[in-house]
Amino acid sequence: MSWVQTLAVVFHVLLAASIIGLVLIQRGKGADAGAGFGAGASGTVFGARGSGSFLSRATAILATLFFLTSLGLSYLFSQQTAPSSVVDRVQPAPTVPAPAGLPPGLLPSVPAETATGTAPAATQEPAAAPAEAPADKPAQ
Repeated sequence: MSWVQTLAVVFHVLLAASIIGLVLIQRGKGADAGAGFGAGASGTVFGARGSGSFLSRATAILATLFFLTSLGLSYLFSQQTAPSSVVDRVQPAPTVPAPAGLPPGLLPSVPAETATGTAPAATQEPAAAPAEAPADKPAQ
């Protein structure tokens, strides 16, 4: 992962934690029923209109940023050029020449084109004519 991707993931997680915190701070709709019985002063910390507009707006802004970072992360991680398969990542092993002191019976036989790296010259042989059936026997 590059440093840009790491920074974006950390920012995304911080946004998610902030949204969770803001949602937990907000009062529900049922809390307004207590205002009629003298508990209306509890919401004056955020102004005369209460905490609804400030916290709602902050939650909406953080949610928008969360969605934008989600799209940005999907774009960043789709641009990776990593191999898609384990087989693509495997590199061929280097070939090791056979030791010179071994008897020829211990080594497997290798075709001439693989041992020298070149294919032998192709020889042109005439194609055999198809065998004809004798004239006195009918063809089956």
